Amino acid sequence: MKLSVDLIPQFTHKAPEGYSYEVEEFKRSVFSIWLRCDRRFDYNMGKPTRTIWGFYNYKKCEFYSPVNSSTVGKVVKFKDTRNYTAMPLNLNPLMSAFV
Repeated sequence: MKLSVDLIPQFTHKAPEGYSYEVEEFKRSVFSIWLRCDRRFDYNMGKPTRTIWGFYNYKKCEFYSPVNSSTVGKVVKFKDTRNYTAMPLNLNPLMSAFV
């Protein structure tokens, strides 16, 4: 069942242009948050494409980065996430100086 991202009050990211978010129940007390592309592609017969943004445990009010679309990763701070993914950037000190 597809749910609205409005169910998660802490989720304040705005979807990039041409994208939208959708939420599905993943496991008990865990939602999966998907980033859906509104463009249609020939390789999948015009169906919408989507990628996993991350996971949210609504009992603990915690966000998790994805390992893949079916595996919950480590807890992340929402302020460290981006509107395309919850996976944190792994920057060395030199790279972080340019961001």
